[in-house]
Amino acid sequence: MFKKIENQLLVFSGKGGVGKSTVVVNLALAFARKGLKVGLLDADIHGPNLAMMLGVQNYKLISSKINKIKPIKINKNLSLISISYFISSLDDPIIWRGPAKMQIIEKFVKDVEWGDLDWLIIDSPPGTGDEPLSIAQLLPKSGAIIVTTPQEVSLLDSKKAINFAKKLNLKIYGLIENMSGLNCPHCGGIINLFKNGSGLKIAKQYKIPFLGSIPIDPEIVILGDDGKLLNLKKYSRAAKIFSLIANKIINY
Repeated sequence: MFKKIENQLLVFSGKGGVGKSTVVVNLALAFARKGLKVGLLDADIHGPNLAMMLGVQNYKLISSKINKIKPIKINKNLSLISISYFISSLDDPIIWRGPAKMQIIEKFVKDVEWGDLDWLIIDSPPGTGDEPLSIAQLLPKSGAIIVTTPQEVSLLDSKKAINFAKKLNLKIYGLIENMSGLNCPHCGGIINLFKNGSGLKIAKQYKIPFLGSIPIDPEIVILGDDGKLLNLKKYSRAAKIFSLIANKIINY
């Protein structure tokens, strides 16, 4: 069933508010810039944001000749599927129990004509509940990345996410510390808003790779809100950091 997908990568976090979806989109773009074929699966059923960040929320899905769903083409190397294309308005809440969520995730995996992919990157909702569990069962060969911030409350929940991945025998590519300081738009320096080095400490404690620290970058915030993350300059500081992280994952 998954012969055309070389690698599957589940990106999740122990709690919300860590900027996981922003990490997912920029990581996918970093892979795509390297010439790799990438599929983005937005499995955050209750908070699908990837289509908005990429400026394709108003696109329409079409069926292929073999009665499968064609994902939205972002560029020649990147495609996306999201629950946001199946609801009438992004303002409408999705009030579903676990079985319904599992069915739509299974549909995204089995009934989407992804084509040949080097990487299928899955944006999972925060926590260790139905969605990441469903994905781990559907794609048992998935690798995992845990996203955290330097805040103690996020680090506490990231430990649960690491243990979740270990119990499900997922290949852990590593941990990313997001919001690791503020990239000052004036002087270019880093302002430490929270603690420094906490993500590296947790990675060492649990003996998993530390993939890198990503500062809060006003440019990424603005481009994400405007649906223009595709316009992030490949030589910007943020793009370089994501490129280095992508290299670590590819060469793991």
